[in-house]
Amino acid sequence: MGTRIGYAVGAFDLFHVGHLNLLRHAKQHCDVLVAGVVSDEMLRQVKGIEPVIPTAERAEIVRHISFVDDVYVETTPSKMDSWHDVGFTHFFKGDDWRGTEKGLRLERDFAEVGVEVVYFPYTAHTSSSSLRRALDAISAGATVGGTPVLATR
Repeated sequence: MGTRIGYAVGAFDLFHVGHLNLLRHAKQHCDVLVAGVVSDEMLRQVKGIEPVIPTAERAEIVRHISFVDDVYVETTPSKMDSWHDVGFTHFFKGDDWRGTEKGLRLERDFAEVGVEVVYFPYTAHTSSSSLRRALDAISAGATVGGTPVLATR
């Protein structure tokens, strides 16, 4: 069997234990792990969210996680474009994608090029969305001398 090149993609914005779990599990199932970091432009276009941490900083954070061998910044919405550029043999995702339209499409597309899709347990107790909601709530109510504690962009 050849070198198993794994690819785990995410925004990795507001980095949390769920992100760490994905990368840790992924590294246990491959020889080389490439972390895909979704660019600011793609987050705006595909998810409709404004990232808190800019792409370059998110890539730098992820690059220094011990499980990660390399980082690839995604600048198109197509995971097949990422596959062409990176050449991964295994694609890792949280199991919240399993059985969804997006997950099934990924499985079909990747099966055609011999890439195995592997799902890991989704860390349900924390997510970037829940962190965003908490930060919004804090920003809305927290002031010091009438000045918000957390300024928004």
